[in-house]
Amino acid sequence: MDIMKTPPKTTPEKSKDSPSPSGSKRKVHTPSSDSDSEKPSAKQDTPDRKRTPSGSPPEKKRKTENEEDHAHNKQKKEKQEEERLKMQVLVSNFSEEQLNRYEMYRRAAFPKAAVRRLMQSITGCTVPQNVVIAMSGIAKVFVGEVVEEALDVMEHWNETGPLQPKHLRESVRKLKSRDLITSTKSKKVLFR
Repeated sequence: MDIMKTPPKTTPEKSKDSPSPSGSKRKVHTPSSDSDSEKPSAKQDTPDRKRTPSGSPPEKKRKTENEEDHAHNKQKKEKQEEERLKMQVLVSNFSEEQLNRYEMYRRAAFPKAAVRRLMQSITGCTVPQNVVIAMSGIAKVFVGEVVEEALDVMEHWNETGPLQPKHLRESVRKLKSRDLITSTKSKKVLFR
């Protein structure tokens, strides 16, 4: 049946089967007599489809959840924008040396192939690309913490110049003593 066809004209008669002028019964087209009416329409209630009023509690709950999500996303975007502006002000006030160091920090990254190889050798299975990227970022943060602690050690020892291995070793020792780095060789004895 073509959708664009107009339905047959109906006559406002009192019954479905009305006698024609000739005395025979004639079938009058009504929505209930249509062959498509045997299928439940979207507007009809079916046993497995429940109608809920527009102000029902689940719908209100969804609306409040959506409003909360929208408010949370708005706050998150505002916070990100505020942080971006703060960072922009900070970078604009960097000296030439600080700007060069910041650029080097931004460009520095562990080679993804090496990180993937290391992770695959440890786990024994293939590692997805997003996990490799995450591990590279974590490694970069870890190295930053070790270097920052090494610079503090060097300052505490009243030394100048580039970082040396003794500064890095001492920073790792301090981080281990604060339980910021887990030791793989020795295990702590909980009970004696």
